[in-house]
Order: sequence, then structure tokens, then C-alpha cells
Amino acid sequence: MKNPDLKDPFGSIDTLSESFQQGILTPSNVMESHLQRIEAHEPKLGAYQALYIDSALSAADAASKAIASGHRIGPFHGIPFALKDIFDLEGQITTNGSLALADRVSTKTGTIVRRLVAAGGIIIGKSKSVECAFGGWGTNQRMGTPWNPWDLTHKRVPGGSSSGSAVALAAGMAVCAVGSDTGGSVRLPAAYCGMVGLKVSEGRLPCDGIMPLSQTLDTPGPITQTVIDAGLMFQVMDGCEGWAIDQERASHTGLFAMLGKGVAGLRLGKIDEKERLNCSSEILDSYDLAIEELERLGAITEVFNTPTPYEKLANENGAITAIEAYHNHGILFEDAAKPMDEDVRKRMLSGKKYLAHDYVRMLETRRICSKAFAKKMAGLDAILTPTITSTAPMLTEIDQDISPGHFTRPFNYLEMCALALPVGLSEGGIPTSLQIVGRANDELLVLRVGAALEAELPPVGRPDIG
Repeated sequence: MKNPDLKDPFGSIDTLSESFQQGILTPSNVMESHLQRIEAHEPKLGAYQALYIDSALSAADAASKAIASGHRIGPFHGIPFALKDIFDLEGQITTNGSLALADRVSTKTGTIVRRLVAAGGIIIGKSKSVECAFGGWGTNQRMGTPWNPWDLTHKRVPGGSSSGSAVALAAGMAVCAVGSDTGGSVRLPAAYCGMVGLKVSEGRLPCDGIMPLSQTLDTPGPITQTVIDAGLMFQVMDGCEGWAIDQERASHTGLFAMLGKGVAGLRLGKIDEKERLNCSSEILDSYDLAIEELERLGAITEVFNTPTPYEKLANENGAITAIEAYHNHGILFEDAAKPMDEDVRKRMLSGKKYLAHDYVRMLETRRICSKAFAKKMAGLDAILTPTITSTAPMLTEIDQDISPGHFTRPFNYLEMCALALPVGLSEGGIPTSLQIVGRANDELLVLRVGAALEAELPPVGRPDIG
């Protein structure tokens, strides 16, 4: 692999942490570079709902002094990140992507955000979200849809609901970002914007201080430039102390041991011919090349026939989400006078048509489907699917009644974890993405597979936005 450029202020968590330790760059250098980039490109891209420039500069200065004086907390110390605007931050406005909540001031900061800040992370600002985090395309009629930076001529979907997080990261306006995933809301924007996104297992990370969409299905997660960054950020979000992460790295244990194991001997499932029909030729070409590379590295692949079609699993996920979303936010959308996103209003109000026995049946069906899937997956270490069925379409081409989460929603429903990994660019220069799916609490395994593949593939990089 090419040696990282430790002088690049737009590097990864991993490389910037090393640069800070060696005194090549400081958090202040990095923050200033990112803020300059935001000043130049945010007016067009619209990734942020709010920016905290003064506090970010002050925190970067404090981190620079602390690291220089030998008081480094760990690998996340001094790293600027974007925070999805559904995460509460005490004393700051959290809109949940809704104009109707434009004046809502948070009274608390949740566990995930407290862990990231305690690890030395610096919040640049709140990134835009689909209203109430309910939508996979990344659009927002009232608060603005971020511009996918891979095509500056045609406005393409950024992916949702963590749209601003992925756009900010892809454009070099953050080192990493926080998102949430109920049916693909970390993985879809990561895939459409050429980034890495980790969907964690249900219940693995705390959700307090995060606007609930579906209490059953919600999972917070990182969006990053690289697989190792996803692992590092996941460890911080999971409560691992900075010194412990540093110790694992020095001893090559834990996360760092797993990332270096490769894939030789792993048994990986791939989609069948019926599922391939859902994908564009560009996505299939990229998917097949990724599988060929994994096979070359020693993985054993075989066709996996899901016992329940992914479409049915995705639809069941959508129904549970709608029911719980209506419970959480229906009162806002029932008021026709409130300035709500009409696409989200339609999805939200669909949740009230279900009766209590429908909901109970759905939860029982979920348990049965999860058990059947686990049984069918016996003997396999992970499942490989495309993350998305096509590269990012133009906004004018999408159907808001159809979710792009064909391959992402099922794994929220099945309580599993998954990694979205960029694997190439289409002929038009738009990212493609592979999804690596693991059993519940098998995050290190999906990161291991992703790291092995990432090490062999040409880097997708970032879009050229000038």
C-alpha cells in the first residue's frame, strides 16, 4: 500500500493521529484547513445545518496544546467531525431535519456524543438529515437537500437519511461523521458518496440523546474515509478508552489484529441470479470484481439463497419503521398547517393504518425470519451484497414511493451488522459500493473483510471539487 501523506490536513483519523503525535500537523492546522474548505464549498453543497466555528477553533487550539504538552487522550484527540442533526447537543439547536423544530434547543447530550467529545473529538457542526431521519434518498424539501459532490453539474442523491454527514466527509469538510441507520441511513449515503459506513448490531450502541425513528431498529454508526477509521470510531462510540485503543495498536491485538488477518479460508455468501436482476450492470460489474478479488485472497464464496426474499424483509422493515415513527412523530405530521416535508409526511402517516395485532404479528414474523436466516447462514462467515442497486441517480429520476434500501433494510430487520465499502467508480465517475454483512456483534469480522479488500483495491478517493 502507498504510504500515507502525514502532511495532508484532509487525511484520515488514523493518519492525522499519527501526524499529530509526530508534530507534523496540529489539530489547529487541520481545523483551519477544513473551515477554509467549508467556506469555499458549503454554499453549493449544503451539507451542514449549523456550524460551530468559534467553539471548533477553540477546541482545536486546546487539543493542539494538550498534545504538544504530552497530554494526548488517544487516536480521536483533535479530530474534527460532523454530527448528524438528530443527535442532541446540550444548549444547541437540534432540528431533527424539520423546519417545524427549527427552534428546538437540546437540554442534554447523549452517551455517544459525550464519548466522542471525551475522546478529544471536535464537532465542526450539525450535518443535514432527511426530516425525522425517515428516507433513504437524502432529500429534504424544507431544510435543503445536500449536493452529492461526485457530480457538480447534475444534482444527484446524496443518500439518506445521514445525507449531510456523507456529503461533508466526501467533500473534505470533515475528517469523519456520525450518522444513524434504521434501514440503511449510514450505508446508503456512504455508498452514494464513496465513503465507508458501519451499521452496528441492534442494541450494541446506546441511543439516548438521539431522536428516535424506530426504537426497535435504530442504530447509530460512523461514516469514515477508511475501514480502519470506521473501526477506530466504532471503538470510541462503544466506550473504549483512548489509551486502550493505543495499547491494542501497539500490541497488535483486538481490532488491529483482526484487521490484519485477511480473508483466507473465510466462507462468504453471494447473491443469487434472482437478486442480481435488481442491480444495474455497473453495480454488478463492481460487485463481481470485488468477489473475484476476495477469492484471489483466499476467501471461499458460494451462492446464498435467502430463505425470505430481500424485498419482503425490506418491506417488513419499512412497516415496523412507519408504525414506530408515527408513534414518535405523528402529531407533527397530522397538522396540515405545519411546514413538513410532504414526502416524509406520506411515509409517516402510513404508519397509522396498522392495528395493534398487525404490529404484534410483524414482531413475531421478524423473530421467525431472523431464526430462519441464521439457520440458512450456518457455515458462512459473512454475506456479500451490493450496498445499492445503482449508482447515485439524479434527483429528477427518483421515485419517493420506492426505497433505495433493497439490500440495506433487510439487515436492520434481521438484527445484523454490516459494512458499506466503496469498491470503484462507474464509467461516469460515480461510486459503487459493496456491503459486507455479519451476524449480530460480528463488527470486527465485517471490518476484517473490508480491510482486506480495501488494501487490494485502488482507492476511490474523493471527488475533485476544486
